[in-house]
Amino acid sequence: MGRKSVKSKEKKMKRKEESAKMAVSLEKVDKANKVPDPMDFVKPFRKFDRNGLSLTIEFKRIADMSEEEIEWAFDLTKKNMQTLYEESEWGWKDKDKREEMTEDKALYLIARDTNNKPVAFTHFRFDMEFDEEVLYCYEIQVIDDVRRKGIGKFIVQILELIAYQTEMVKVMLTTFKHNKVAQGFFKNTMKYVIDEISPEDPLFEEGYHYEILSKPIKQKPNKTGDASNAQSNKAVVEPMQTSPVKAS
Repeated sequence: MGRKSVKSKEKKMKRKEESAKMAVSLEKVDKANKVPDPMDFVKPFRKFDRNGLSLTIEFKRIADMSEEEIEWAFDLTKKNMQTLYEESEWGWKDKDKREEMTEDKALYLIARDTNNKPVAFTHFRFDMEFDEEVLYCYEIQVIDDVRRKGIGKFIVQILELIAYQTEMVKVMLTTFKHNKVAQGFFKNTMKYVIDEISPEDPLFEEGYHYEILSKPIKQKPNKTGDASNAQSNKAVVEPMQTSPVKAS
């Protein structure tokens, strides 16, 4: 056999590097999912006392939520989102949304008032989005009585802090293009941008009714003191279809 070309060696090395990176990313996601209570990373954020509200934020896995809590979260999501879904090509299906909200990987932060009444929640997950470890926000829902008082922004900031502590590359979410409130909240207030995997509208066909937004998360310094910078995935492909959120 002749000597292998330099190009062949380079390709083999690149595959090894990609495989090693994927293994590290998967390990981070697995580790994050095993954290007993991510709110322990951000203990000062367990309380929200401002704008006339006094709320407590708690973490729950879907397996630890009562039927009453699950029904409350589903009913609030349906109230806030059904019309927006029906105005899209997805449509609203109780069964599909309930299944999504009760999958084993579903994680929740629930905000309660001084009477223990739930007033807001977010459904999120630690997962892989192609080759990147991410915190994906599936829902953030707030009851009417506490809107425009900062709790939505507060919850998103908690997600970003948790993403930092668990070494996720970014926080991601899906939002309807026609949900102008959510668009303004995430793009203008929270500084999220259209992610590189968000589908581009075709030139001569009807465009997509949703888009993927994300915010990169600053990485913890490594042992040498340098920040780790995650590499971007340049391909534009069909994304994981998660629930578009409705901002508070």
